[in-house]
Amino acid sequence: MGFCLFNNVAIAARYAQSRYPEIERIAIIDWDVHHGNGTQGIFYDDPSVFFFSMHQYPWYPGTGSRGETGVGRGRGYTLNVPLRARTPARDHKSALEAGLQEMNEKIKPDFIIVSAGFDAHLGDPLGQLMLEDEDFVAMTRNVKMWAGEVCQGRVISCLEGGYNLGTLGGTVVAHVNELSRD
Repeated sequence: MGFCLFNNVAIAARYAQSRYPEIERIAIIDWDVHHGNGTQGIFYDDPSVFFFSMHQYPWYPGTGSRGETGVGRGRGYTLNVPLRARTPARDHKSALEAGLQEMNEKIKPDFIIVSAGFDAHLGDPLGQLMLEDEDFVAMTRNVKMWAGEVCQGRVISCLEGGYNLGTLGGTVVAHVNELSRD
């Protein structure tokens, strides 16, 4: 329902699980302004992939309520953190920290994938969230710290949304620079 023809993150997760025997459990962290309904749907009944989405709500596509937690064997392996429009950046970052803590209680992933949507940026025309470059850097740092604790630092990032071409490049560079820091 979004702007994607293929779900690159889901493909990467399944590829990693099938190609590398040491990768069984995966955490996907989606901080795009829109709910990752496609990723959620693919893994909704799968306890080997924990899907965490924090997104503006209510907003397109209209999914991602807190009550959507998975079904069958996957119940409890989906975490949605809906955020109101204009949520202050400090609250947004606190929500990520709380989500990482909640995930840590449920799964020790072998690999982490970030659905890095930068349309939660203050200047993005498709969302109404308040993050700036330094906030994305702080969130990246928190994910890296968790990855260092649980999966030998194995984390990759996949560019998702971001529609302000005046800010997107700088935000992506700041994120990638933080990913590459020791």
